[in-house]
Amino acid sequence: MKLTRFIAGFAVAVGLSACAASGPVTETASRNAQDLTPIVASELTLRSVDWRLEDVRVLVPGDLKVSEANRYYPIADIVWREDPYGDRHAQVAKIIDDGITSGLTHLNGDRPVYFDLTVKRFHSLTEKTRYSVGGVHNIVYTLTVVDAATGVALHGPIEMKVALKAFGGDQAVAAERRGETQKVRIQSHLASLMRQAFNGGQEMRVVAKAAVAPQGAYTGVIQ
Repeated sequence: MKLTRFIAGFAVAVGLSACAASGPVTETASRNAQDLTPIVASELTLRSVDWRLEDVRVLVPGDLKVSEANRYYPIADIVWREDPYGDRHAQVAKIIDDGITSGLTHLNGDRPVYFDLTVKRFHSLTEKTRYSVGGVHNIVYTLTVVDAATGVALHGPIEMKVALKAFGGDQAVAAERRGETQKVRIQSHLASLMRQAFNGGQEMRVVAKAAVAPQGAYTGVIQ
């Protein structure tokens, strides 16, 4: 059931965006360019084995660059401010682990599997962006499903690009009062994506939106 046959030539993504919705022109031009790209949708349903979640294993490589700069769009791999200042790599790993795990608890079949993720990018909002214009939480990681008994890859690796609207200004303050922190929203979004993509380990429904770039390249979207 290798999904690679379906996404050959595709970079799998869930939305394409950057973290800040506003800022200097040099920071926003490339992020807004995607809005001009036409979208063509296709659909494929794949059968998978009867999986049981053994564990989610998240790797956040130590060489990913962290920024604590309070700018609209810091140039870094990791931007995260909601937890107290500390080991951002470990904080990001826990956020993703908890979110992905909660979205896969329905996998209770006979074949134990690991979901292995390697994080490439985790961009949330800086203080400056969160309490002004808002933006997008942007996460990029590779995903591989591995047979826990044999170590054989059953699915992937594929690259996932996840984008979630990030509240700003009064909307952000109101969300926090409701208990909808950035962490809660990110984890809920990741969980929802996993439940949708891996439907009980029995059937995986994939919707691919091919965005045709000027050079004829394609970008796949799992949503």
